[in-house]
Amino acid sequence: MTYQELKAEENQYVMNTYGRFPIALDHGEGATLWDVEGKRYIDLTSGIGVNCLGYNNEKIVSALTEQARKLMHVSNLFTTEPMVKVAKTLVERTHLEGKVFFANSGAEANEGAIKLARKYSFDKYGEGRFKIVTLVNSFHGRTVTTLKATGQDRFHNYFFPFTEGFDYAEANDFDSLRKKCDDMTCAVMMELIQGEGGVLPLDREFVKQVEALCREKDLLLIIDEVQTGVGRTGSLFCFQQYGVKPDVVTMAKGLGGGAPIGAVLAAKSCCDVLTPGTHATTFGGTPLVCAAANAVLDTVADGAFLASVREKGEYLKNGILALGSPAIHGVRGMGLMLGVIVDEGKHTAFANKLIEKGVLALTAGKNAVRLLPPLTISKEEMDEALTIMKEVF
Repeated sequence: MTYQELKAEENQYVMNTYGRFPIALDHGEGATLWDVEGKRYIDLTSGIGVNCLGYNNEKIVSALTEQARKLMHVSNLFTTEPMVKVAKTLVERTHLEGKVFFANSGAEANEGAIKLARKYSFDKYGEGRFKIVTLVNSFHGRTVTTLKATGQDRFHNYFFPFTEGFDYAEANDFDSLRKKCDDMTCAVMMELIQGEGGVLPLDREFVKQVEALCREKDLLLIIDEVQTGVGRTGSLFCFQQYGVKPDVVTMAKGLGGGAPIGAVLAAKSCCDVLTPGTHATTFGGTPLVCAAANAVLDTVADGAFLASVREKGEYLKNGILALGSPAIHGVRGMGLMLGVIVDEGKHTAFANKLIEKGVLALTAGKNAVRLLPPLTISKEEMDEALTIMKEVF
């Protein structure tokens, strides 16, 4: 079908909840995509950070194919090897000595972390200690609860009443956060790089101060690694570069390499809080998606691979800065999670122009063109993207 034919049927049958770009994608290889009409694109989005190993990755395709012939789903009333293997890898590679709960998305993972934090506090202190402090400009998901956890007023609309029990501190302002952490508080939840908020890394000193406060007050430190995790910033998880030891880490996106999966990794301090009957999901940890996650982790958890992500990130960042465009005011981020900073309000126009010329890009915050390319992107693909960026910027 042509794009126009597909779009006509989409308008008839699919809810209009997305501002889609005028493209219908058909297939891909590496970090390159083709639409239904044969136009070629260099992908600097990877499905909003999901397709971390690119398209038509042989390891992921083989893992899914082999597992589909054995078992796709059996429910969580039974144990399966792929699920156990993913959990073991995550625990051992993070050195948190904890346990994993599997979900289906980043929002679900964050919901699980919120429930865990509140039960942890209830078990130790009883009722009344339920508040979770997040950061202004954060983003934690689209469910009614994770929308309220998100520290952006524009998300707190339409769906009243929202789940209560959240408060918001200013990022990188420790006094602001300390004042919010009162006797009703049970946890602090934050992204180390605010992705949707504009690709804004937190200051390392601030993060260390928050960790110390959590230890002092017995608050759980929840790090939302839905976008920053699984190699995206050049380490398996971003918190490893900040030198902190969280109580809870949430993840999704790149963990499945394209298959839908989320996970809550709880450290030794709280890994036994959720007990039978207190939390569950039908599809979490199903063998099919865990087979994909194992293929991803077999690649991404390797030190040489992570070093290559850091090198590619520097190459792309320096290449963008070397364009010398007065429209570009800087590049921020870590690894292959980058934001090209432009004048406020112009990021959407730049992203649209890049897509028109053959480079897929995203936006974030008020002034960032967000880049989340596959971690396997080649130098040749980056160079091609930079050539188009020079024309556009």
